[in-house]
Amino acid sequence: MTPFGAKLRELRRQRGVTLRQMAEGLGVSAAYLSALEHGKRGVPTWFMVQRIIAYFNVIWDEAEELQRLAEASDPRVVIDTSGLEPEATELANLLAARIRGLSKASLRDLTFRLRAAAAKDGV
Repeated sequence: MTPFGAKLRELRRQRGVTLRQMAEGLGVSAAYLSALEHGKRGVPTWFMVQRIIAYFNVIWDEAEELQRLAEASDPRVVIDTSGLEPEATELANLLAARIRGLSKASLRDLTFRLRAAAAKDGV
């Protein structure tokens, strides 16, 4: 499941909306929404995210969060480290090899540390 898919499912549950009801409201198939929630579809288009925002009638902050989560929800990431430091290639390969075995707590910790390092380096 992607971050966007998890948020979408959370919104549906909070509002008591079934997958089928939401699909009908958006004019898409329930299969498409299910695949979107489970990360079996790529990043939703900007237009689809806007339709979902309108469907749930969310406020600005939550709308921005949905857009950010959609942009960070590509389930098939490719990291090109050509031309970077050897440490970048090692990090990318280590993450690719070990990510499936990491706990939710470890994933959160690594995400926090990476964001902190990026902020420190101005990236």
